[in-house]
Amino acid sequence: MDVVIVYESMFGNTHTVAEAVAAGIFDTDPVAHVTVLPVSEATAGDVAGAGLLVVGGPTHMRGMSSGLSRRKGLEAQEQAASGKGAGFTHEPAAEGPGVRDWLGCLPPASPGQRAAAFDTRAGAAFAGGAAKGIARRLRHRGYQLAAAPEGFFITGTEGPLREGEPARARDWGAALVRQPARA
Repeated sequence: MDVVIVYESMFGNTHTVAEAVAAGIFDTDPVAHVTVLPVSEATAGDVAGAGLLVVGGPTHMRGMSSGLSRRKGLEAQEQAASGKGAGFTHEPAAEGPGVRDWLGCLPPASPGQRAAAFDTRAGAAFAGGAAKGIARRLRHRGYQLAAAPEGFFITGTEGPLREGEPARARDWGAALVRQPARA
């Protein structure tokens, strides 16, 4: 099976989940060809032949990130770090395009192509999540969902992931290759 995992990550949490999902897929299908790409590097050609496309991103303002929310988030973290006299590091592609923009340019799926969506989010009530919006856009592009959208929890604004979340992401990835497409 060819699997492509495309993710957007600012502080590394969504990247960690994407890698854990890939590991879970390998656990179930050791001969799977799995490619994990930041959204800034993913092209239509990368996903064209994939039997399963997995897309994930962080939650900003209760939904998918936007150019404005990414810029404001990075600025806030830079200010907080400089106020403490500390350095600030983010994922190399954090300043580039996000999942929302990428999905807007994604060509229609081939018949039978499956997809799944995940996000990283705060565990607070009413914090929202990006995964449902990602899944909705994938369905509009003709993908069959392999699973319900899934959220993985972080602590604080920039993480880290809550204890046990990478293992849960690995289990979710393993389940993706075992499940038939959802309507």
